[in-house]
Amino acid sequence: MNKQQIELTIDQERGRLDKVLSNLIAEVSRNQIQQLIAEGAVLVNGEKQLNKYKVASGDQVKITIPEPEEIEAKPQNIPLEIVYEDEDIAVVNKPQGMVVHPALGHPDGTLVNALLYHLDNLSGINGKIRPGIVHRIDKDTSGLLMVAKNDQAHHHLSAQLKEKTSKREYIALVHGRIPHEKATIDAPIGRDPHDRKKYAVVDDGKEAITHFNVLQRFKEDYTLIACQLETGRTHQIRVHLKYINFPMAGDPEYGPSKTLAGNGQFLHAATLGFIHPRTEEYMEFNCPLPDIFTQTIAELEKS
Repeated sequence: MNKQQIELTIDQERGRLDKVLSNLIAEVSRNQIQQLIAEGAVLVNGEKQLNKYKVASGDQVKITIPEPEEIEAKPQNIPLEIVYEDEDIAVVNKPQGMVVHPALGHPDGTLVNALLYHLDNLSGINGKIRPGIVHRIDKDTSGLLMVAKNDQAHHHLSAQLKEKTSKREYIALVHGRIPHEKATIDAPIGRDPHDRKKYAVVDDGKEAITHFNVLQRFKEDYTLIACQLETGRTHQIRVHLKYINFPMAGDPEYGPSKTLAGNGQFLHAATLGFIHPRTEEYMEFNCPLPDIFTQTIAELEKS
C-alpha cells in the first residue's frame, strides 16, 4: 500500500501534539491523528510521542499516512423523502445528520447511497462518489437539494448556481436579538488561518454574500431569520453569522458551547427554486422545518 509522508516544523503553535497537528493538516481529523500517533506513524524530532506531548517551537514532525482504501458508493435502502422527480431532476429533503456523499470517515449511509437505491439514473459529471450531486449542504443542516439525473441537466443546474440565478433560502435560529429587520453580509470567506478545518472571513477569501431578514425575536435572546444565498461558499451562513456576532444556535464549530439542545446547528434549507433544464420553466419547492426545530421554537415562544 502506498504511503504519504508529511513533514513540518512547529512555529508559533502551542498545545497537545494531536490537537496542533489536526489544526495544521486540514485533510486529517483529530481522531485519525491520534490513531497515527498510537501506531507510531508520527515522529517528533525522530522519536515517538504521546498525544499529550506539548509541542515546542522548532519541533520537527514527520507523519506517515497510509494511502486510504478506495471508497465505492453502493446503493443502500435508506429512507429518503423525494419531494419531486421526473426524467431529468429530483429534489430531495435531506435529514439532519446525513452526509451528502461518501468520504473518509463516512464510507456509506450517505445521501448518495440512498439516491443510488431510489433513483434509476444519476449524472456522472462528479464521478462515482458524487453522482447526481449538484450542490451540497452540511451534515447537520437539513433541507432541500437539487439532484441531476443526467449530465445535460447537471450542466444546466450548475450554470444557474454559478450565475446566481437559482433561489436558495434557509431558516436559521441564532443567538442574540438582531436589532435591524434585514441586512446583507458581504465578506470574503476562506480557510481559518488558526484552524484549517474551519472557515472564516479573511481578506484573501472568495466572494461570499448572504442576505437575511428577521422572522421572529424571542425573549430568551434568540432570533429566527431567513437567509438567502447569493454565493455558495462552504459553511457560508454559519461563518457569516458568527462574523456579525449572531452565531447560530446549536452550531458545534462556530457557535458558543452553551446553546440550545439539539442535534447540531439550527439551519434548514427551506426553499429551493430554479429553471427546469428541459422545460425552461421556473420551479420552486418549500419544505417545512424538522420536528426538533419547530419544537424548539415553540419552547422559546412560551418563555
